[in-house]
Amino acid sequence: MEEIVGFSRAVRVGPFIAVGGTAPVDASGKTVGVGDVYAQTKQCFEIIKAALEDAGSGLNDIVRTRVILTDIDNWKEAIEARKHYCKDSRPVDTIMAINRFVNPEWLVEIEVDAVISSNKEGIAG
Repeated sequence: MEEIVGFSRAVRVGPFIAVGGTAPVDASGKTVGVGDVYAQTKQCFEIIKAALEDAGSGLNDIVRTRVILTDIDNWKEAIEARKHYCKDSRPVDTIMAINRFVNPEWLVEIEVDAVISSNKEGIAG
């Protein structure tokens, strides 16, 4: 989709990496985990993990996540999947709901910000 639509999955500026809204799709663009927000969240994070690695980073550099759902009642399942990818980095998080995504099979999209730093600041709270 990136080349077709004209966007980047991730952009790195210095140590900062922004990963755009990531949908639960496979390499051929088909939805993974139709009807299963947990499986879809995991797929989003697998794509994000690869994008961060391509940018010279990794999951431990994530400082912010945004979990965007079509049904806010699915937040627990999404966060349960998210924690497998963010348990060590403990980023700040925003959870929100919208009416729908471009593809009605998508229940979730994820955005993350990462900062590559050898001198990470401590976690407050």
